[in-house]
Amino acid sequence: MRALVTGGAGFIGSNLVHELVAQEWEVDIVDDMSNGHLSLLDQLAFRVVLPEFIELFEAQHIRKKKDVYIFECDFAHKVILDRIKSKKYDVVFHQAAIPRVSYSVEHPVETTETNLLKSVALLHACVDSVKRVVIASSSSVYGGSVIMPTSEDDLKNPKSPYALQKSVVEEFSKLFGSLYGLDTVNLRYFNVFGPGQTGDSPYSTAVSAWCDAISNGKILRSDGDGSQSRDLCYVDNVVSANILAANSDRKFLGNCYNICCGDRTTNREILDYLMSNFTDVKVCSVNWRAGDVMHTQGDWLAAFNDFGYVPLVKFWDGLQKTLSWWNLTPRNNK
Repeated sequence: MRALVTGGAGFIGSNLVHELVAQEWEVDIVDDMSNGHLSLLDQLAFRVVLPEFIELFEAQHIRKKKDVYIFECDFAHKVILDRIKSKKYDVVFHQAAIPRVSYSVEHPVETTETNLLKSVALLHACVDSVKRVVIASSSSVYGGSVIMPTSEDDLKNPKSPYALQKSVVEEFSKLFGSLYGLDTVNLRYFNVFGPGQTGDSPYSTAVSAWCDAISNGKILRSDGDGSQSRDLCYVDNVVSANILAANSDRKFLGNCYNICCGDRTTNREILDYLMSNFTDVKVCSVNWRAGDVMHTQGDWLAAFNDFGYVPLVKFWDGLQKTLSWWNLTPRNNK
């Protein structure tokens, strides 16, 4: 199987690439490196190629098994769209985005261009060119549902530009399914964390930001009083869901699925655990973040029924694995 992974040098994308290569897929990555890190791909045999040199590079090199090509450019670059149209890929895993809610509130125009308009261009290139597109969507489309666990049948109510952008991409995927027969599946990620997620960027989630702060002797930030709760999904669960969806015999026409653990943990519970297990950990409370929601908890039964997804790693086990990646050893495991 031949795959293109957009954003493949990022946190989720790199974890997905590692597993695809392990399962003997032929993988190309497109990443503009705005939030990507080649260090996340260090264990792979990869070659970085600028878009203007792709044809020359492929003409001069014989691809070896497990070679990964990294095209350093925008995922909607004409060269990339032309490669898709020339049927070089069986599956496109669309992971690239400007992912943070708070950043989208501050930069609605920039994030709409990338997360929505360029994604539509990518989908259009995939029509009659690939077998399936697996799209990274988000639980933020629900906007803080009052029904928990939240199912895919619950109404969408996006409360930030980022959430709205993801919601509209879902609608475009359904439209492209009905108009053009494009096979697309949207995976609504719930608060993904794990190894490879750095804590020093504007895209960092709370767990990675706190790990980074502990590693560097900084104060841990709490948005509000920490009573907000999240269905925190370890990255291996997300990787598994992507590959299961890609390999499914079903026909997807913009179908949407929750990728989650089905439970939730408060920020305060996590902060209390970190303070009790590491020396000199201090927490500072700041104002609630604009566009954020208070609680998330998903229902993953539809994903299980349709392509066999189950959460492989629960939160507290995933936290131990994440702390280990940061070389942090707690006094007591949860």
